[in-house]
Amino acid sequence: MDLLCNAYSNTSDDEPEPASKHEPELRSIFSPPSKRPRPDYPYPQTKPHPLHRPNQQHSGLRTEASVAGRYMSKRERALLGPHIPAATDPKPDPSAVVAAAQVLGSISDAYLRQDILSLLRHLPKSHLRRSKIPGRLSTALCHHTKAVNSINWSPTHAHLLASAGMDQSICIWNVWSRDQKLARVLNFHSAAVNDVKWSQQGLFVLSCGYDCSSRLVDVEKGIETQSFREELAVRVVKFHPENSNLFLSGGSKGSLRLWDIRTGKVAHEYIQSLGPILDVEFTINGKQFVSSSDVSGSNMSENSIVVWDVSREVPLSKQVYVEAYTCPCVRHHPFDPYFVAQSNGNYIAIFSSTPPFRLNKFKRYESHGVSGFPIKCSFSLDGEKLVSGSSDGSIYFYNCRSSELERKIKAYEQACIDVAFHPILPNIIGSCSWNGDVSVYE
Repeated sequence: MDLLCNAYSNTSDDEPEPASKHEPELRSIFSPPSKRPRPDYPYPQTKPHPLHRPNQQHSGLRTEASVAGRYMSKRERALLGPHIPAATDPKPDPSAVVAAAQVLGSISDAYLRQDILSLLRHLPKSHLRRSKIPGRLSTALCHHTKAVNSINWSPTHAHLLASAGMDQSICIWNVWSRDQKLARVLNFHSAAVNDVKWSQQGLFVLSCGYDCSSRLVDVEKGIETQSFREELAVRVVKFHPENSNLFLSGGSKGSLRLWDIRTGKVAHEYIQSLGPILDVEFTINGKQFVSSSDVSGSNMSENSIVVWDVSREVPLSKQVYVEAYTCPCVRHHPFDPYFVAQSNGNYIAIFSSTPPFRLNKFKRYESHGVSGFPIKCSFSLDGEKLVSGSSDGSIYFYNCRSSELERKIKAYEQACIDVAFHPILPNIIGSCSWNGDVSVYE
């Protein structure tokens, strides 16, 4: 009986084993972590360093474990199990990083046409110059392989045009260059790019897309300087008109955030029960802004267009537009107190930008089509013309005062998505289409 008791006394995993003089040290050195270590760095982890054993006596246990026929309890196997140290954050290998910016041409104005160069250097920016309707196609710019969502002229380097596409790329065009017109291709986004805007502080572009981020890129150096992450896709970005260190972003979940580039953090957040943000637009003084959101998923249309106070983070009015249509574009007049909204009802509505922000029920711009596309519009420098894209691939020019259609230009076979007047030259506009083409008319 004594022999049976001795044989079975310490073989059970549920009974405590006699503690050795090395057991406290084994617990501190070989005790496994309570949870699997969670990697903090998105790049591949380096191999763990060999485990340092301060006492040679501990290694005898591992040698003893390999003896055939010797039983090891669960507790002993846990104590002797491999201890994996917490992974360190390795620095990314520069040779493994794929180039996100392709330099294909020059962004300098040294290769421009002489007539354009002379106009850009000697014609001051002023809204007093009378706008003219362009009559012919000047330049066709082809590189995007999918739809182009947005175009934007540089206000400081007016020979450069940026375009953002569904092919995850941003193209920088040196429009009138006698050499290579495609100067840069920026591939910093990992999904379709929704919007792009030039900064007032030189050769920087701000973009946003379906990869849930807004990105600030130095075009001259071809590097991303900052990235602003959000929870869902970002639909639109807009720089503050008085402070280019601030920009507004609108997200797919109804988020509206005012970011400070200097700190990389949110300065203001505007919370309301909104659908996906389609567009945002600041007023002239930058103290208010207008947001347009998709209300098609709800029975309420009162939040379709909301006027906000920038500093107080409160809506000034959310019953501006009560029609059952979404508005993919909002634009404020260059100097008059009103703004317009492109409606999916195939017209452009007019609103007062002063309280009580009323809809003009007696005038609208209606000859073009929207048909569910994110069609955009733009005012001329002198505020006398309003140009709009259209689902039929044409560009429509309206008289702002009378709302009458002045000219229609057939530009593309598919929908014309965005149009933009040049910031200096009054007779030039840029446009883009759903099939990936970018064009300049003069």
